[in-house]
Amino acid sequence: MMMKSPSRNLALWGMLCVIFLCSEPSQSLDIGIGLTLPNPRLSKAYTALQAWKYAITSDPNGFTSNWYGPDVCNYTGVYCAPAPDDPHSVTVAGIDLNHANIAGTLPEELGLLEDLALFHLNSNRFCGTIPDSFRNMRLLFELDVSTNQFSGCFPSVVLCLPSLKFLDIRFNQFEGDIPSAVFDLKLDALFINNNKFSSSLPKNIGNSPVSVLVLANNNLNSCIPSSLTKMAGTLNEIILLNTGLTGCFPQDIGLLNQVTVFDVGFNNLVGPLPESMGNMKSLEQLNVAHNKLSGAIPESICRLPKLENFTYSYNFFCSEPLTCCNLKDKDDRQNCIPSKPFQRSPMECKSFYAHPVDCGAFGCSPRSPPPPPPPPPPPPSPPPPSPPPPYQPWHSKHPKHPKHNWGTFPPGHFHHP
Repeated sequence: MMMKSPSRNLALWGMLCVIFLCSEPSQSLDIGIGLTLPNPRLSKAYTALQAWKYAITSDPNGFTSNWYGPDVCNYTGVYCAPAPDDPHSVTVAGIDLNHANIAGTLPEELGLLEDLALFHLNSNRFCGTIPDSFRNMRLLFELDVSTNQFSGCFPSVVLCLPSLKFLDIRFNQFEGDIPSAVFDLKLDALFINNNKFSSSLPKNIGNSPVSVLVLANNNLNSCIPSSLTKMAGTLNEIILLNTGLTGCFPQDIGLLNQVTVFDVGFNNLVGPLPESMGNMKSLEQLNVAHNKLSGAIPESICRLPKLENFTYSYNFFCSEPLTCCNLKDKDDRQNCIPSKPFQRSPMECKSFYAHPVDCGAFGCSPRSPPPPPPPPPPPPSPPPPSPPPPYQPWHSKHPKHPKHNWGTFPPGHFHHP
């Protein structure tokens, strides 16, 4: 399913106009060896960019062929602007080497670019990791290193960038856990799809204010967290395609009423589509294909006013409303819908429905507690006391004892035979 490009902050583009059009040089600084740089910020930039050029192993299109000399603002892909804290001082504010097909690594010296707002590096062949020195980029707004060969753990340095709004690390070879703290960042867009991450979706995913969330093609193997609906105020597009999702949909998933693209295809989701999905009035594209979903398609979904594409093929749905036939683009193949072509065999459907789905068995949400056991029966009442026997004289109950010879024992002693 094609995804729309995320909207960009207008203020950012205003800043870019300043970066690319309005820069002016300031007083010079002699750094020796015959080179003169306009100010200390550009001196640091020169050091950083020369270290980076040294770490580049292949540049077939010659993007960095003019990266020599002190005038770093004229380097290809490097953009300068007045410093935000000193409008009389020019600094490097943006780097854009997208689609340059450059190979190499990122040196620690790049952390000297402390005023950098944009770092765009997609569609190259860079490898290694993101340097820890990036934490010095306190103004970094957009970080895009997608479609490269970076590897190792999630680049946790991004958790230290207070101005970051756009993070794109997709199509690399990062692996391991996705730190839950990434969903506490104040991002607008998060792309971490097509890596080798293997952690589950954290419970705090709903804390993220992103408008676009793409986690597809990772090994997350978890349920859809119930906190996802907390993103209702900001979320527009969510793509969880082929992430190993299990369990049932949260019943209140329809609270995501600003979502336009919802894609959970190629997972292991089970159970029905919740009726609440009929409240997703902004939905344009809905993909739930290649799961193990069942039951009837809710008519309210097919009546959504903006829905154009509804793909629910390769599931076990047993019926669909006629309104679904009016959609511009739908796919209902390989289900269990009677009288429809290209469905599963009756034997396969019968076998599937012989085992009812228990959503609580997946641990995605707490099961309904069992009813409390009945209280124990009260202890039996004690039996009434037996009536006293009739009165009899003592001598009538006890026969007379034979006489004993007590003379062998002194007075006051008992006789024990």
